[in-house]
Amino acid sequence: MSGVATTPAADGAPVGEPPFISRQERFDRVGSTNDVVRAWLADGTPEVCLAVADEQTAGRGRDGRHWQAPPGTGFLCSIGFRPTWLAADRAWRLASIVSLAMADAAEEVGGLTDRSVRLKWPNDLVIEAGGEVRKLGGVLGETIGLGTPDPRVIIGIGLNAAWAAADFPPELAATMTSLAVASNGRPVDLPGLFAAFIDRVETRTIALRAGHFDVADWTSRQLTSGRPVRLDMPDGSALETRALGVDVGSGGLVVEDLAAAGGERTILTGEIRHLRLPGGV
Repeated sequence: MSGVATTPAADGAPVGEPPFISRQERFDRVGSTNDVVRAWLADGTPEVCLAVADEQTAGRGRDGRHWQAPPGTGFLCSIGFRPTWLAADRAWRLASIVSLAMADAAEEVGGLTDRSVRLKWPNDLVIEAGGEVRKLGGVLGETIGLGTPDPRVIIGIGLNAAWAAADFPPELAATMTSLAVASNGRPVDLPGLFAAFIDRVETRTIALRAGHFDVADWTSRQLTSGRPVRLDMPDGSALETRALGVDVGSGGLVVEDLAAAGGERTILTGEIRHLRLPGGV
């Protein structure tokens, strides 16, 4: 793999305080940015460390699925945290603030209206277009040592950025989109997207360190709330129900369950395979 190390600027940081990013490196081509950041954390690199790639050859999505985009068309990045300052049962909020930061940055750079980019539980960034849900990007969180003195969290994010619809893989074309497509062909400024994203990650991380999580933004961006869904469960079963919302304590999906106390229960692990929009099937 080839990379270029960069030194984070200290502009805006109070004298005597470390910069927000302790280590940052961009790679032309790499197996997985998550693997790079995991190795850095294992070697003692402090948070926040950041690896960006123009191309990944072994990028991963949820449940080990492959994530790959043509060189220069995607935003591929992993961020490493050492959240000794965050309770273990709140570690899911790191993936959430990364998702929210990217949603804001994508809307700004793509010239999209507020809340154009939505969240589909548990880890997808999506856009609703023509009555359909199209996947724009995804987030993969990995944890090591939660609840110990040396917790580590790696959050990888992949966003379809400057990817033309004509070049989408045929097997995914009906379910995916890109920032270029969503913005009606507007050129995607990848360096500008990166800068806007990091700026928002920094703001949200500082707030989370101080005990503040933007519950209103996280809940209002959820596309699933109030809609019929089909969930694939870890045991291989499927659950068809209605998503009622998200639980701000656990990060889980609250679904309708008439057999449960209160008529609802919280799902902590699973994946939404089908989401029915108004007027859809």
